[in-house]
Amino acid sequence: MNFFLNWQEHAGSQVEKFYKTALWQGDHVMVGLNCLEVNQVQSVHAHQGADKFYFVLEGSGRFRVGDEERQAEAGALVLAPAGISHGVVNNGNVRLSLLVAIAPPFK
Repeated sequence: MNFFLNWQEHAGSQVEKFYKTALWQGDHVMVGLNCLEVNQVQSVHAHQGADKFYFVLEGSGRFRVGDEERQAEAGALVLAPAGISHGVVNNGNVRLSLLVAIAPPFK
């Protein structure tokens, strides 16, 4: 098992829908990478029984968590506790890359 990962080696793009991949899944947490091209959207949704966070690696986007919406740029941490609706749109002019973790992971 590789204990050291470079997220940039796993980045990708899709035309029809934002790109996502699992970087690692353990028994207690899943760590993934989401890449949204300009104007791509992750629709508002919620995870019952699982907390989630987005860490903005590059780019910027408009995040919605519950009733609050904010712009977040590289270095920002966006939290979405279990059961709280959340989503994001890349309203910037470059790719939005997000490190994502969900705990506990979906089986």
